[in-house]
Amino acid sequence: MNTIEDPNLTLVTPTPLSITRAPTANSFSDIDVPKNRLYTIWDKVGRPFNGIIRDIRARLPFYTSDWTDAYNYRVVPATAMIFFANVLPAIAFSLDLIETTGQYGVAEVLLASALAAGLFSLFAAQPLCIVGVTGPITVFNKTIYDILQKQHNPPPYLHFVGWVYLWAAIMHWVFAIFNGSNFLRYLTRFACDTFGFFVAWVYLQYGVQMVTRQFHESATESALVSLILALLVVGVAQLFNVAANSTLFHRHVRRFLSDYGLPISVIAVSACAQWGRFRLASPTKLPVGQSFEPAGDRPWLVPFWEMSGKWIGIALPFGFALFVLFAFDHQVSALIAQGSEFPLRKPPGFHYDFFLLGIMTLIAGIIGVPAPNGLIPQAPIHTQSLVVHGIRIKTDEEQVDEKNAGEAHIRGLNAEEPIAVVEQRVSNLVQGALSLVLLTSPFLRVLAQIPRGVLAGLFWHMGLDALAENGITKKILFLLRDKTMQNPHDPLRRVRTSRLVAFVLIELVAFGATFGIVQNSLSAIGFPIIIGLLVPLRSHILPRLPFTRDELSILDQPTASPFFETMASVGGSPH
Repeated sequence: MNTIEDPNLTLVTPTPLSITRAPTANSFSDIDVPKNRLYTIWDKVGRPFNGIIRDIRARLPFYTSDWTDAYNYRVVPATAMIFFANVLPAIAFSLDLIETTGQYGVAEVLLASALAAGLFSLFAAQPLCIVGVTGPITVFNKTIYDILQKQHNPPPYLHFVGWVYLWAAIMHWVFAIFNGSNFLRYLTRFACDTFGFFVAWVYLQYGVQMVTRQFHESATESALVSLILALLVVGVAQLFNVAANSTLFHRHVRRFLSDYGLPISVIAVSACAQWGRFRLASPTKLPVGQSFEPAGDRPWLVPFWEMSGKWIGIALPFGFALFVLFAFDHQVSALIAQGSEFPLRKPPGFHYDFFLLGIMTLIAGIIGVPAPNGLIPQAPIHTQSLVVHGIRIKTDEEQVDEKNAGEAHIRGLNAEEPIAVVEQRVSNLVQGALSLVLLTSPFLRVLAQIPRGVLAGLFWHMGLDALAENGITKKILFLLRDKTMQNPHDPLRRVRTSRLVAFVLIELVAFGATFGIVQNSLSAIGFPIIIGLLVPLRSHILPRLPFTRDELSILDQPTASPFFETMASVGGSPH
């Protein structure tokens, strides 16, 4: 048994865990941009390939330890959790794409997730970032389909999307080569929380749509059973969450409930659908298709190069919109997975990974699958599931503060604190391999037994979880909380109430603009642009409003890990 010790901290782990420090920023000085302050574009952007080379040099020394560090128990529950958290929403998104476009099926979505997991687990600088099919790209693909359907003599959908993906891939590569990821130094919790709030509500909306469609497509009794199953998934999964974060049971039992609560909930409720009145009502199941066969009568290779020049040109602005979406969505996912709450030690690589994402986008267009990218909330969920905790005895001062805040009876005298993260490549690789296994005939039959209501409930659960952890939600709850029950050390207490309300309203307006535009089938193509505007809104507009510097620093904290390597990857923090 190995023991990791701190002056007031003791943790016992069953397997070895190697923790190593990343090279210091000085080790990259030979490729750093010169520090003269001639504010030219060259100085701001840096030499071409500078960021990619920096990322490779920083991460390559850790490649061996990325595999050896996987010899740790935390990898087992992390793999199980992220497999279910990734594959089930992906299947649900495939159901939405089947119903709205008829061009993608379960095979396409699972193959996209498996290829992305293989590419990023083997070659990426940030293997903890989970890459797959998510809500925003589903909205994007649906919007393209709706726009093409309104055109006279439109091109084949997958041919057009192939060119959209090709244009986007080229923009990915140019962006990475010229160090475009340096904009992440200006990305704070304002943009991440607003976008995360948007994604959470997209999940909730998808759950509602999956249930309501069944009232139009099947018998009322069947639709009602699907609704009941959806609510059961939410209820059971939330009960596991409550138990895992309570003072009930031993801490190892609580961690087990946290690790396996989601898959147990999905399996248990799916089994309920095979029993008694639920089975007699015949709730609608998931259409899965044939093993390793794409939807429709087509080969896997999409000859998109056969499309006319007119539509190739029209695909260019769509490719730009997709590039903007991924430049924000993927890198925000990667950044949140490197969040300040996680004690990470190994350096990231945003430029290099975005170049890899361009390769994956091109592959997706060639074989006719939805383009995968970094997932919210799955990416931070993956990192969270790999956190190693230790027990610390609280100081007398902390106990007094909690007693004054009325929280001593809830938290107790001991505190679990994150002290390390098992940074490795195995969990991502295995969950991707399991996605391929699901494409075999026996497992497709198992998937075919999953009721659509279970998938709707999964969307609701993940949306509610994302909302609960979102910074906007936490600020709203702070405003609503009884002042006598507030933590006396909460930094938000130093912010004037009027300024806190104003900041929250700005975040909600930005969210409303993003969420509102996707409700229109034609204007939804512009939602990536709205998302991209969150960065200049924060960097150029908010500082001009009547917030003090101290208030802005409290309301909008950095996203990245406090370890210097995270921001060194994108040129350091802005002054």
